[in-house]
Amino acid sequence: MSTGLSLPLIDLSSPDRAAVAESIRQACIEYGFFYVINHGIGKGIFQKVFEESKKFFSLPLEGKMKLKRNDAHRGYTPLYAETLDTSTEFKGNFGDLKESIYIGGNSQDDLNQWPSEESLPLWKDTMQSYHQDVLSIAKRLASLIALSLNLDDNFFERIGAWDVPEATVRLLHYPGELSDSDDGKYGASAHSDYGIITLLATDGVPGLQACLLNMEKDIYPQLWENVHHVDGAFIVNVGDLLERWTNCLFRSTLHRVLAIGKDRYSVAFFLDPNPDCLVECLESCCSDSHPPRYRF
Repeated sequence: MSTGLSLPLIDLSSPDRAAVAESIRQACIEYGFFYVINHGIGKGIFQKVFEESKKFFSLPLEGKMKLKRNDAHRGYTPLYAETLDTSTEFKGNFGDLKESIYIGGNSQDDLNQWPSEESLPLWKDTMQSYHQDVLSIAKRLASLIALSLNLDDNFFERIGAWDVPEATVRLLHYPGELSDSDDGKYGASAHSDYGIITLLATDGVPGLQACLLNMEKDIYPQLWENVHHVDGAFIVNVGDLLERWTNCLFRSTLHRVLAIGKDRYSVAFFLDPNPDCLVECLESCCSDSHPPRYRF
């Protein structure tokens, strides 16, 4: 295992969109991961979101369970509720060492579950505002991804991907206090994300790793590299949907979070298209010699 991975830095403030798109293309082909800097969200906003996140996870379990995740995939998931890598065997309690809460966009407010204003008066407004800000950034990135695939920069808008997209904020807490039964478990076991792209904000505590040795996810041995925190940057990774959309040109890379015995907080933003959006192999990603690998 190496000490860390040197991922590309994508500067969203650059006026040269063609060059930025080419850098994104190379990053998505080689790594499936990259950093985004100069995206427009200031340090103060990140600080506020993390502060409100910590306040929520500090609530008694009984209070958090009142917001237990519903059928719309909105709300709280407690420790051990998920196992991202079902092939992993744990001793004692079964499941990943994390708790989280899912939040949809403003158009999905009737599906969201919010803490009471009495307990967390700034929480709802903070998360709604953050969701809106990061959705805007994610759309800008998607426009550059379209350019990187030799498509019009408005490709995703034209096919209706952003007509009420599935876009979700997930606040995550990896507890630092571990019991003997937690030995050998992961904060998040090995997995790839489902959608187009994920934008992750981290608090500087290490633990995130990506697997880069093999293109195929089920081939061993696996080489895990540390993905370091870059102050003020989003860590962006390709999801399974974009990998399929690009006929496996772009990589949806396995990643995981180690349980290191220290509290760790992160905020993930998952960008998925409108559920009614037609997804089929992009013409720029297939040919007679490289036909579509998946049926759509």
